[in-house]
Order: sequence, then C-alpha cells, then structure tokens
Amino acid sequence: MKEYEVVHEIFNQCSGNQMRDVFIEEAQIADLEEYVKSRHKEGSASFEREDLADGTVMFHVNVAGLLQRYTFTEL
Repeated sequence: MKEYEVVHEIFNQCSGNQMRDVFIEEAQIADLEEYVKSRHKEGSASFEREDLADGTVMFHVNVAGLLQRYTFTEL
C-alpha cells in the first residue's frame, strides 16, 4: 500500500463562478481506481485516468454533468 497526497476538486456548474471546491488529504491507498470508484457509486459516473510523466495520476470524473478531478501524488 502506498501513501498519496490526494487533491479532490469539484468544479462549479455556475458559469458566473469560476471557483471550485478543493479537498486535500493524505491517504494510504492500494488501488487508485477502486478508491475513486468507491467514492462515486452512482451508476451515471464516468471515469478517465490520466498518467503524467512525473508519476502523478489524475482521474477525471463526470457524475451526471458535475465534473470532478482527483490528483494522486505519491509521498
């Protein structure tokens, strides 16, 4: 099990407000994909994984039109 800094961003749907909710935590995670899926059990959620050159892993999540992003950086 590896330890990660997890940044969870929820993008605002209001076109006049460009701010987003940002949550940061440190967590020990065995499987990144299962971690994200466990937080979004809705049937309408879609996931896209992006692996960056520096080892960072991002998941782009769409839950019924609400866009979210998880960024995992190994500690």
